[in-house]
Amino acid sequence: MRSALNVGSTAQTMERLNKLKGQPLVVKVNRGRNKIERYEGEIESTYPKVFTVRLTDGGLSSFTYADVLAKNILFLKRKI
Repeated sequence: MRSALNVGSTAQTMERLNKLKGQPLVVKVNRGRNKIERYEGEIESTYPKVFTVRLTDGGLSSFTYADVLAKNILFLKRKI
């Protein structure tokens, strides 16, 4: 029963992230033990298990949808 909910939630998360593609964002990632990393960039690509964020400094970071579902990743609109 639980896996069916996760599949639907993952699909919804992918749809939401696809809508955010190309928009300037601030991505806050909770790495645990009060370690919060902050990235500025935009969502570049979405794949079946992960998505990538192109950073403003030219770097590329990848994250999983599970982290978004677990609320370890927060997306904020970046002011230009």
